[in-house]
Amino acid sequence: MMKFTKQNFIFLVGGIIIYVVDIGVDFWEASKYFCQGQYSWSILILCFRGLSSLITQIFSYEWFKDDWEGTDTGKKKCIFLVHLFQCGIFIRYWFALKYGCQAAFKQNSRGDAPETDPPNFIQKQAVDVVTDINMLKVFKTFLETTPQLFVQIYILMEQELGKNNFCQYAAIIMSFFGISISMVDYQISLRKSLPDKEEFRVLPKLVYLFYKLLTITSWIISISLITLLNVRSSVILLILLWICGFTWTLKQHTTFCKSKRMEYLYRTVVGIILIFTFFNIKGEKTKVCVSIYYAIHTVVTLGILFVYMFWKPSIIKEIHVKIVSIIIVLSLVLGIIFLVLYYRCFHPTAYCRPQAYSDEVDGEAGQKDRVEIDRFQNFIKQ
Repeated sequence: MMKFTKQNFIFLVGGIIIYVVDIGVDFWEASKYFCQGQYSWSILILCFRGLSSLITQIFSYEWFKDDWEGTDTGKKKCIFLVHLFQCGIFIRYWFALKYGCQAAFKQNSRGDAPETDPPNFIQKQAVDVVTDINMLKVFKTFLETTPQLFVQIYILMEQELGKNNFCQYAAIIMSFFGISISMVDYQISLRKSLPDKEEFRVLPKLVYLFYKLLTITSWIISISLITLLNVRSSVILLILLWICGFTWTLKQHTTFCKSKRMEYLYRTVVGIILIFTFFNIKGEKTKVCVSIYYAIHTVVTLGILFVYMFWKPSIIKEIHVKIVSIIIVLSLVLGIIFLVLYYRCFHPTAYCRPQAYSDEVDGEAGQKDRVEIDRFQNFIKQ
């Protein structure tokens, strides 16, 4: 079990600030489109925000219920009300700050001590609660940020590219980095929460970041291109990709959630994530799966470019599709190179071994230990 450090605590505080700012930016963007008379874009952005918030609150509440099984009903009712008003993530951040402060500033954990030892137990609590937050952030990223980015790029392409200001391009680039960083944060937390995993050092982080950034950039721009030609075709393609992702999760027989209905919701969300990037969901070898996944993405991307070149040449000139095509192909090639580099040099080969944790320190906390291990023990790094 790796330590929760002062640097982790600082990043945690930064994450809270970014989360609050992101909420404000979403409502500002929706109000901007509304004032411009573009009501459909405004409603769409708010729908993405509402759907993302609803699903993340459901998962957060269910995890609290699992972790606090056996506690008094009054506390559970309070937690339910907080999540009902879409503020559950702030409760999780409060616990993260509480445990994180103790782990980073007040505890002197010994690496060879058992995890039921109080200092190491606090370290584990801090890591576990941050891992939950980062998992919820991944859900939010692909239920809200990615679709919103998709809309932004579509609006940008619909207009003449040269007439758009620098802020639009900067916002899009930052969104791409935000999506990729959320995946890196999740990987960092997952490595900390699982035993037998070596530390995620700076170079592997950068390789993983650029692998995600470049492949996601190429794919989202490609989908935006096909949407510009025909919205219906784009919707059909996304639905087919979701069906493939959802079917794969069914065949994996995932056991991430305790209840059956939550497991199906989890598989539905993972299917959405798989539309945009590879997301390993069980502790199994990923070489074949990731190869098939990106082979399909490459074929579809090249197919989209081929169709675009020969379908409507008038639009090609209007939106400078040659530049866009170069960006798509270059991002895809570089992304695959970083992907191969990551899997050949930095991908961990040791699988997580399930472990039993004692309840001797605290009955309620011990229950949390077991639930957390159940949630994440079957994972291996992507």
